[in-house]
Amino acid sequence: MSVADYMTDRLITVSPDTKINMAVSVMKENQIHRLPVIDGDQLVGLVTEGTIQAASPSKATSLSIYEVNYLLNKMTVGEIMEKEVKTISKDAQLEDAISTMRHNDIGVLPVMDDKQVVGIITTNDVLDGFLDITDYFVDATVVQVMIEHDRKGVIYEIGKIMADNGFNIQTLIVTRNLGPIMIEMHVDKTDSAAIKRALEDAGYDVRLVTSQKVND
Repeated sequence: MSVADYMTDRLITVSPDTKINMAVSVMKENQIHRLPVIDGDQLVGLVTEGTIQAASPSKATSLSIYEVNYLLNKMTVGEIMEKEVKTISKDAQLEDAISTMRHNDIGVLPVMDDKQVVGIITTNDVLDGFLDITDYFVDATVVQVMIEHDRKGVIYEIGKIMADNGFNIQTLIVTRNLGPIMIEMHVDKTDSAAIKRALEDAGYDVRLVTSQKVND
């Protein structure tokens, strides 16, 4: 799955000469927490709630609220924005975005098409992508097949058992870093018990998992 599949393409931006108070208003009106900063048609920075808070006088200041507002109304986004901005190509894989966010300890990446900003992807978008990939909101039972020793053809064997018995696989994920290899399938609820029996009869270690879905 590519970044373009899950990015937000309703792009809201500001220019470097936008006053900070205006940037705050734009964030509030659109219920967002960061804004790419565009100069002409080029990405030059990123302003976030965090950078604005860092630039604001602390509560220990002797300035009055009027003086604070005056300062923020005079300061521009260009004075406080993050200038070294990590970006990601729209054609990159979703896991590339996850890795970039994780290793740079950031929660947002502007998405680029060559040198143009075409969207933005956040940790929430990535989580939505994970739920989509795993078919979380489809009514199903999770069947976990534990493989102690990996071997060629094991997924084919499991798929053949499913096909020979007329069982449908909604999604299939292989996890390799939690001890034994785990092949996790989302299957029709009505078939789950029969699938468990068929796989166990073939010698597999099988577990059924009922997820605690939250639809809100």
